[in-house]
Amino acid sequence: MSFPTTVLPDRAVIEVAGADAATFLQSLITNDVAKAANGRAIFAALLTPQGKIIAAFLVAPTNEGFLIDCAKAQAGDLAARLKKYKLRAKVTIAERTDLAVVASTSESAGAFADPRLAALGFRAYQTDPTASDHSTAYHAHRIALGVPEASDIPPETHFPLDCNFEELHGVDFDKGCYVGQELTARMKHRATARRRILRVHATTPLPPPGTPLKHGDTELGEMLGSIGTNGLALVRLDRLGDNTEATVGDLAVRIARPSYPLITKD
Repeated sequence: MSFPTTVLPDRAVIEVAGADAATFLQSLITNDVAKAANGRAIFAALLTPQGKIIAAFLVAPTNEGFLIDCAKAQAGDLAARLKKYKLRAKVTIAERTDLAVVASTSESAGAFADPRLAALGFRAYQTDPTASDHSTAYHAHRIALGVPEASDIPPETHFPLDCNFEELHGVDFDKGCYVGQELTARMKHRATARRRILRVHATTPLPPPGTPLKHGDTELGEMLGSIGTNGLALVRLDRLGDNTEATVGDLAVRIARPSYPLITKD
């Protein structure tokens, strides 16, 4: 499965620029900002002090600072939260409504490889994109790979390690402190992250996010986002065991691991 070059109208761009842009973001987000350099982007999140995901996004470097590629529905709130942390830092934070997010399977000038998974292709930020809207095909491709986005994860509800952030290169365990770092590190070193986002398939369209996923009388987890008969679910691996079948409401579904290896400690 692949997707044509497409604008992503459900994505928005926030620019963080200025002399202190790198140190400002480094103290806030889950990944090492130093890795967002030399034409490379990173995947990261802003967490609550309790370690739960507020927003997940890509961070791409520019000459002036960084572009944050986030869910459009969360852009205003994310920009406002970043501004609250600004204090005396020499940074400017602004939504770049002039920029469109474009996804493609082929590299072009100014594009960044998606840091989560090579099969997701490339991202570019353009003022006058020529691509059409094929975003449904893109998201179907993403879901088929088992890659969640912020639109699949209710804000301030789930921990990054439960949502495959380690597998998708969204957490750096060697960087300095950031908001929510203590709980994230504790979950890693104590191996207490028992949930993961898995793929779910049915023969008819899947129910909405939040619908419980069960095996018999045992609740395994809950549905996240879906497109048609393919979706994502947050599942307790210790309850799932070797099972590959479950029910969501009255609907029988098959459960599969994502296209990339999961990091677990048995």
